[in-house]
Amino acid sequence: MASTPNMMAPICLVENSNEHLSVNQEALEILDQISQPVVVVAIAGLYRTGKSYLMNRLAGQNHGFPLGSTVQSQTKGIWMWCLPHPYKPDCILVLLDTEGLGDVEKGDPKNDSWIFALAVLLCSSFVYNSLSTINHQALEQLHYVTELTELVRAKSSPTPDGVEDSAEFVSFFPDFIWTVRDFSLELELNGHPITEDEYLENALKLIPGMSHKAQISNLPRECIRHFFPRRKCFVFDRPTNDKKLLANIEKIADNQLDPNFKEETKNFCSYIFTQARTKTLREGIMITGKQSGVCCRIQSQVPAQLCVPQTRLAPPPLGKIQTRQALPGLRSLVVTYVDAINNGSVPCLENAMTTLAQIENSRAIQKAADHYSEQMAQRVNFPTHSLQELLDLHTACEKEAIAIFMENSFKDDNQEFQKNLVEIIKDKQDKFLLQNEEASVKYCQDKLEQLSKSLMEDISAGIFSVPGGLKLYMETKERIEQDYWQVPRKGVKANEVLYRFLQSQAAIENSILQADKALTDEMKVMAAERAKKEAAEKEQELMRQKLQEQQQQMEAQKRSLEENILQLKEKLERERENILREQNMMLEHKLKVQEDLLKEGFKKKSEDMNAEINHLRNVIDTAQSDNSPFITKIMERLASEIESIFSTSGKFLGHVLRGFGSLFKDK
Repeated sequence: MASTPNMMAPICLVENSNEHLSVNQEALEILDQISQPVVVVAIAGLYRTGKSYLMNRLAGQNHGFPLGSTVQSQTKGIWMWCLPHPYKPDCILVLLDTEGLGDVEKGDPKNDSWIFALAVLLCSSFVYNSLSTINHQALEQLHYVTELTELVRAKSSPTPDGVEDSAEFVSFFPDFIWTVRDFSLELELNGHPITEDEYLENALKLIPGMSHKAQISNLPRECIRHFFPRRKCFVFDRPTNDKKLLANIEKIADNQLDPNFKEETKNFCSYIFTQARTKTLREGIMITGKQSGVCCRIQSQVPAQLCVPQTRLAPPPLGKIQTRQALPGLRSLVVTYVDAINNGSVPCLENAMTTLAQIENSRAIQKAADHYSEQMAQRVNFPTHSLQELLDLHTACEKEAIAIFMENSFKDDNQEFQKNLVEIIKDKQDKFLLQNEEASVKYCQDKLEQLSKSLMEDISAGIFSVPGGLKLYMETKERIEQDYWQVPRKGVKANEVLYRFLQSQAAIENSILQADKALTDEMKVMAAERAKKEAAEKEQELMRQKLQEQQQQMEAQKRSLEENILQLKEKLERERENILREQNMMLEHKLKVQEDLLKEGFKKKSEDMNAEINHLRNVIDTAQSDNSPFITKIMERLASEIESIFSTSGKFLGHVLRGFGSLFKDK
């Protein structure tokens, strides 16, 4: 079941000693309680600008994140508050309040950059808080965004065509929300009223000219425009003009706040609650608090009214359920990124996803294997009537287990984890087969012992040691066989147990035959031959049954192979669609940025984007082209390796493998 941590107050997530970042284990334990997708909202900005107040309002409280009323910064590191999402019952709202940037008491200013980068990497909506206006000074103070290219990497190695790594940032960076506090200007431009969003977009226009000063001034503007396709702006009046009240704003009643400020705060909270997206990695992979779970990808559906003016591309806050997928953990992301920083390396999304994939795919195997075991234990009634009955149950449970693995795994390159699951389920199936055989043997032996009890007693009493004793013995034995075959659900070992029982009686039967004085020598020879023939027929029948069961097991292995192949093919095609959607989103954004640069007179900068745009177009063309040969190659490789796992029926599965090429080419 989904769980919601009972947090009455925030807790420090990342501690900052000015020399070293460390993750608070208590906070990680809280994240471990969260199995739902998380909507992560982080706030950053200069210290003493009222960031914590906004976060408390999002939490529906006046208190929580410490505010302080002096020039000294109150928040150190990154603090976290996990709450039930007020609008999305299947999600958890995670609020991250970061320490104030530019604190003069800090020893190492580099810490500001790392805290800023961590906030961007961990959240799905990033709020930058500043005072007064969005002007040249405010943008200069946002130099941290220009350092992201040095502090964050999307890929562990450069692209073959030399396109900058930062070109990939747009695919996983959060939405950007600029909140301007104590705003006292009129929202007008050239004598006409403008919206808050238009105010932001106008402030982000590049300064004309190619001077060094202009280039330095334009750098944060370019970074925001390039890295954050979805942007939003809120301006806030001063909460109150009473300095005494302002110094203790967390203690004053709502009716003491400026009405405009209250309305603006309400609009800000409403926007976050309705528009802030769940935290995702590349290719739309959502995350939870801990490292497990199942969720749904979201297909882009952007209502026109949600798009920011002058920004065509606006990734959706809501969408249409398309496929199910793994949920890596925010917990692991925090640890992975902080470890990278402390080790002196640059946090890399690709490396983080690889690390998470190792954890998640191992858990996916365990979850799938546990489901198989649990369902088989619930559905199988030992002994089964036939082997086919057990194999049919196995096929159904295995299909569900494979689906669970596919839902909970990602980046299983070369399908190593999937092959591991095949081996585990095969081992578990073998144990169920053995358990079924043992149950059948015990049940049949018990029944035969009960049915033959009087026969054994008669033999001991010498009842058959008389003339005509053989006929009497044979009639008794036939009745036992008839009664035995009337017993229901004897299972797969019914013939074998009966055969062994009859074999155990052969010496006794021969003794009775030889002692029966009512039979001539010729009759005794004929009776012995008849007994030998019946034994041979039963042995042949037993062999036919074993051959049939082997064929049934090979058919089950064929179904297993086909199911693994088909589910993998479906997943690969879904991933291809998601990659294509992501790349198209990136292309549309870059084309818009290029178009804006050209309109603003920056022809050279516009042309410089051609390499990124051409790279994306090549990726999209490759993804859109018929990739059936690529998928078929993966299918055939996996089939070959699964065949080696099912080594007992290699020839049969070899025939199955040869049919896969045409099977997938036709589809």
